[in-house]
Amino acid sequence: GPLAAGQILLWLIEGGQLAVDSLPGIVQVHWQGLQLQAGRLWTILAAATVMMILGLIDDLRGLAWQTRLAVQTAVALALVCQGWRLALYLDWPWVTGTLSVLWIVGLTNAFNMLDNMDGLAAGVAAIAAAVLAAVMLIAPDPQSQAPQLFVAGFLLVLVGALFGFLWHNRAPARLFLGDAGSYFVGFCLALATLTATFAGGTLPRHAILAPLCVLAVPLYDTLTVVAIRVRHGRSPFAADQNHFSHRLVALGLSTKHAVWTIYLATTTCALGALLLYQVNLAGATIILLLVGCVLALIAILETAGRRGKPR
Repeated sequence: GPLAAGQILLWLIEGGQLAVDSLPGIVQVHWQGLQLQAGRLWTILAAATVMMILGLIDDLRGLAWQTRLAVQTAVALALVCQGWRLALYLDWPWVTGTLSVLWIVGLTNAFNMLDNMDGLAAGVAAIAAAVLAAVMLIAPDPQSQAPQLFVAGFLLVLVGALFGFLWHNRAPARLFLGDAGSYFVGFCLALATLTATFAGGTLPRHAILAPLCVLAVPLYDTLTVVAIRVRHGRSPFAADQNHFSHRLVALGLSTKHAVWTIYLATTTCALGALLLYQVNLAGATIILLLVGCVLALIAILETAGRRGKPR
C-alpha cells in the first residue's frame, strides 16, 4: 500500500499534475533519489505480486509443488537476468546467478514453511526486516558513502505492515498469511538482500555474511525439514510436524512459548549481523561460531524431540 502510493505520487509529479514544492520538506530532500529508485521499486512490487498471486491460487485451489517451484524459479531467473544478483565478488557470473536464483526461491519457500504456528512467520520476518534495515543505516553504500535509505525504507515499510498484521495473527489468530502472504514476505526479504550492499569499499568483506546471520533460523528450519522429508521418501513440500517449532512443542513447550523461543533465537543470530561491521576477521569468526552454537542447540532440541526423550 504505502509503496504503491509513493509510486503513484511519483507518477503524478512526473506527469506535471503535482508540483514537487507541494511536498513536505523531508520528502523534497530525497526526491531525486526516489526518482532514481522508482524502476527498482516497480520491479520489486510487480515480481512480489506475481508471487502473491501464485500463493493465492495455491490457497484457493491447490497447486502441485512442481508447478509452484517452476513459477518461482522462472520469476527468479527473470530478475537475475536483469541484474538482480548477490554481491559475492566472484569472477564467475554463472555461479552468482545460480546462487541468486537459489537464494530467492529458498527464502520464498523458507517463510512459507515457517508459517506453521500463529504469529511465527510474520514475527520472524519482522525481526529479520528490522535488523536488516538497521544494517542498511550503519553500512554506507560503497560509492556514495551514504546510508542505504532506499533499502532501509523498503524494509521499514515491511516491518510496519508485519507489526500491523501480527496484531491479528497472534494466537488465537483471526487473520493468516497463507501461501499468498508468506510467499510475498519471503520474496520481499530476498530481493531486499539482493538490492543491498553489505560489503565492499570501506566495508569489511566478512560483512557479506550479514544476511546469513539474520536469516539463519528460517533457513536452518527449511534445510533440516526438507532433509527429513526426503530421507523418509516424502515430498520436500509436504506439510508435516518436523519443524523446529513442532519439536519444541514435543519437548513440552506450549505453542506460544515455542513461538517466542524462535523469536529469541532469530534475534540472537540476527544481532550478530550488526556486530560484523564493528569487528575484524577474528571477531567475525567468533560471531559466526556463536550463530553456529545457536543452530547446534536447535539441532539438539530437534533430535531430543524426535526421540521423545527430553533432556
